[in-house]
Amino acid sequence: MKIIKFLLIVFFISMSNNITSIADEAKMKKGLEIFNETAACAACHILKAAGSEGNIGPNLDTVSMTIESVTDMVTNGLGVMPAFGEGEMLTKEEIEIVSYYVVNAAGK
Repeated sequence: MKIIKFLLIVFFISMSNNITSIADEAKMKKGLEIFNETAACAACHILKAAGSEGNIGPNLDTVSMTIESVTDMVTNGLGVMPAFGEGEMLTKEEIEIVSYYVVNAAGK
């Protein structure tokens, strides 16, 4: 009986990891779409993983950032970068997704 419980626990942990992995992949795919199309970040930024070669904003492959810092920058803008949170150019969810994407795609 203990072996069955153990195997069930292992199975559920394995399934949980697979579900998380699938969710992360979907988030990255959606983030790429937002980066390249919806928000057109690629027009201004270099991000190798996105195939972008913009030269107005910083090279995202070389700057230090966190999801929180990217979320703040995308939401509020800075300098010539628009505030995508104002006027709801992007939804809060889209900002969270593209921020996750940028941080996890940078340098790859």
